[in-house]
Amino acid sequence: MAAALQRGLRRVWQGWRTGLAVSAVRAQHSQATSVHPGYVPKTSLSEPPWSPVKLPDAREEAIHHAEVVQRINNLIANGQFGRLFAVIHFASRQWKVTNEDLILSHADIDAKCGDKIRLEKVLLVGGDDFTLIGKPLLDRDHVRVEATVIEKTESCPKIHMRFWKRHRYQRKRIIVHPQTLLRINTIDRKST
Repeated sequence: MAAALQRGLRRVWQGWRTGLAVSAVRAQHSQATSVHPGYVPKTSLSEPPWSPVKLPDAREEAIHHAEVVQRINNLIANGQFGRLFAVIHFASRQWKVTNEDLILSHADIDAKCGDKIRLEKVLLVGGDDFTLIGKPLLDRDHVRVEATVIEKTESCPKIHMRFWKRHRYQRKRIIVHPQTLLRINTIDRKST
């Protein structure tokens, strides 16, 4: 019985050893056919689908920028820009305005009716052939937007009613907001 057990263990040991040899051969075979480490297959995630972007030369870009600025300055100096528009920041909102536009603002400003005010937060100014964008604002010396206070009123009353049925609870509040009506007089742009 002991001899049979030893023969069985010897067979298991030899089978296990040959199994290791076979798996080692398989591992060598799979390593021999694999590509070098660090290889990433070309997919839509490994590379973007568009062609690589070539950045322009800094010297050529500076020359092009100077030409564009000169052309815009010539348009402004000759008055060939057409009707100007501007995007201004006023009363916590942004407004796109041109000459003779009306703005109804839901805010009270410290100016009387008929007063002229200057709107200094100008984000953008444009004409027919160009647009100047601030980062975030345009310089006050180069852009001037003037407006006149036309009317100062209050909004239509809004009724805020709270009511709990069967509790004798009723609260009524009338809400009225101040309003200011502005007319944009001029939008002026000076050349730089």
